Amino acid sequence: MNDISDPLFISRAVQIPFTEIDMSAIRAQGAGGQNVNKVSSAIHLRFDVRASSLPDFYKERLLALKDQRLTRDGVIVIKAQQFRTQEQNREDALQRLQQLIQSVTKVQAKRIATKPSRSAKRKRMDKKTRRGNIKSMRGKVKDF
Repeated sequence: MNDISDPLFISRAVQIPFTEIDMSAIRAQGAGGQNVNKVSSAIHLRFDVRASSLPDFYKERLLALKDQRLTRDGVIVIKAQQFRTQEQNREDALQRLQQLIQSVTKVQAKRIATKPSRSAKRKRMDKKTRRGNIKSMRGKVKDF
């Protein structure tokens, strides 16, 4: 469990102080019996990307994301209500924020277009021809 004084670690060099993360307890939605209407066990996490102490590289990548959790104002909103306890939901929300920020650091490898070899093309055409011949033999037998 994270302590309020400990920062949220993104990488060895990057961490977010908990003062930049706004968390509030709300009532969970959906079925849950009598307890769901009384206890605020869900967590609503808000993280302002523009006002954060993250390096510019992270900020640019996060703001460029096409993610429904990111508002137009550059605020990441995560709602955690999977667990019954507030502590577990708080951990879940922090972990999801951490994963989201870490996901922008992975750079996709550039795809190199390739072509099938001449022998691969020939094998494919031969296979198609053979299959076509087999299918043509299934027809009715003609009398001459």
